[in-house]
Amino acid sequence: MSELTTQTLDVPGAVLTYDVRSPAVPGGHPPLFVLASPMAASGFTQLLGHLDDRTVITYDPRGTERSTLADDGEVSVELHADDFHRVVAAARPTIGDGPVDVFASSGGAVNVLSWIVDHPDELGTVVAHEPPLWALLEDRDVQRKVTQDIVETYQRDGFGPAMAKFIQVSMQDAPLTEDYLTQPAPDPSAFGLPTEDDGSRDDLLLNGNMRALPWFEPDLDALRRTTVRLVPAVGKEGAGTMPRRGGEALAAALGLEPVVFPGDHGGFASNEWSPGNDPAAFADRLREVLAG
Repeated sequence: MSELTTQTLDVPGAVLTYDVRSPAVPGGHPPLFVLASPMAASGFTQLLGHLDDRTVITYDPRGTERSTLADDGEVSVELHADDFHRVVAAARPTIGDGPVDVFASSGGAVNVLSWIVDHPDELGTVVAHEPPLWALLEDRDVQRKVTQDIVETYQRDGFGPAMAKFIQVSMQDAPLTEDYLTQPAPDPSAFGLPTEDDGSRDDLLLNGNMRALPWFEPDLDALRRTTVRLVPAVGKEGAGTMPRRGGEALAAALGLEPVVFPGDHGGFASNEWSPGNDPAAFADRLREVLAG
């Protein structure tokens, strides 16, 4: 059994909660930071059960679950990356001074690219799993328009209508054309979402990441030169979906082949939407990739 410690950390504009799991029997591996955005540490529970051979750090991004965002707090790729840096610095008494490995999922796999550029000396191997990199997509202009419409829908109509649009575009398995912009808005109730506006506007995905991520331009020259072993990765399932294409585009831009993991965009967790995902197989593949 791993020993779990949980701490909070004051950072500019937020208070972060992070966890460190130390193995009962050390396996000689570098510490591993498992992260995503906007998903919090709880989303990795199934995966973590299969990673008990090394020290594992997890955290809740600013504004999600146990981590808070100040009233004037901001969300950006660069701030998330700085949060990663600060969490690792705070955890040093437990994890030691050497480089950390990283498994970054979804928006976290976008944010981690900024961390690589800013603090390469802190990092060993970084697995960037299905980053939704708008800037590298052939349909970036349409994707950005769709995302802007989702943000505006959230501000105008609330969570249900905006999240319905997000789910609908996430289901597309080919590049978008301008025709997509003329489709009727989906019914939130078709996805089990509320149709009434509760007045809240604090959803990190709809009011944070979707404002920041579409405009992030990765520093490809710096990423090509970095001493960090950067591994773009995609899920075996979900060909043509936007995050999968983001992972493929990042790999192509770096002159690499994307590493394939079992399952879909969230292949590390089995649930009612993706019952075929196998967290144990995902963990095995992650260990293989980290070992090089």
